[in-house]
Amino acid sequence: MVALGAAMWGTDPVFRQGLALHVASPAIVAFEQALPAVLLAPLAWRGLRRALVAFDWRDWVALLVLGCGSSALATLLFTMAFTYGRPDTPVLLQQVQPLFAVAGARLLLGERLQPRYGVYLLGGLVGSYLVAFARPLSLGGVDGWAPALLAVSAAGLWGLGTVLGRRLGAKLPFGELTALRLSGGLLAALIALGVTGDGSAYLHISAKAVLALVLLAMVPGLASLLVYYRGLSGTPAAAATLGELTFPLTALVLDYLVFGTTLSVTQWMGLAVLVATITSMGVFRTNGTPTGVEVPQFEATAARAPARAEA
Repeated sequence: MVALGAAMWGTDPVFRQGLALHVASPAIVAFEQALPAVLLAPLAWRGLRRALVAFDWRDWVALLVLGCGSSALATLLFTMAFTYGRPDTPVLLQQVQPLFAVAGARLLLGERLQPRYGVYLLGGLVGSYLVAFARPLSLGGVDGWAPALLAVSAAGLWGLGTVLGRRLGAKLPFGELTALRLSGGLLAALIALGVTGDGSAYLHISAKAVLALVLLAMVPGLASLLVYYRGLSGTPAAAATLGELTFPLTALVLDYLVFGTTLSVTQWMGLAVLVATITSMGVFRTNGTPTGVEVPQFEATAARAPARAEA
């Protein structure tokens, strides 16, 4: 189920690439947040009631950043990266997300980095650079580095979301936290839509684009998360990391079949470095702790809080 969920993420560029070239990015993101948020509205209401009792002000700030930043802004940056016409760059650069998550866990949760993290960081930087630029010695101007910068920024916000989600997950069940995150993301996306004036894009959208929007929201959006986290709950870390490799592989195959996208030799080398780095981070974890970090004892106790609250 982990591999299936990750493979469903890999279908994202099939829908997002065509939309990004013809529909304003804020309009895409707003719809993408709205459909799952409406479907999960009952969970959001339950989560809000629970949060009013359990959250302190720091938790509310974390939830705000999680919804507005890790959900809405990250998706907006990711979508904008597709407007440059190279779907492989933003998709493959999402592999660096664990590096941001580990660094964020150190800064925000006080987790201790393993000594080998420096090696992982170097591997992630080298692999990302090779993947981002088909000609590593020539960046190609704005059209060369802009999509890479947008994609890495999105990966950073999603990595931050992982850290904040772990903090809030000690007080809310995953389903309710996901619903609140999407609701916050929808609010931020609607504000962005109003500020940019891109809401008029819905008046000129074709039936084909509407279908693509629905599939984008439901397949690589909501359904992939539900399948992935259901499988992750009973999957060892090393196996989960290997299962997640279906994400870039599915994306590459679909990019080639749909868009005819191919990678240069150096990009394949960069992908190999990224895959090896992220896989090693999962395989060489310490006692089942989060990737690349050692968790203080108090966090293991906090992680059991949702079960007690549910009981």
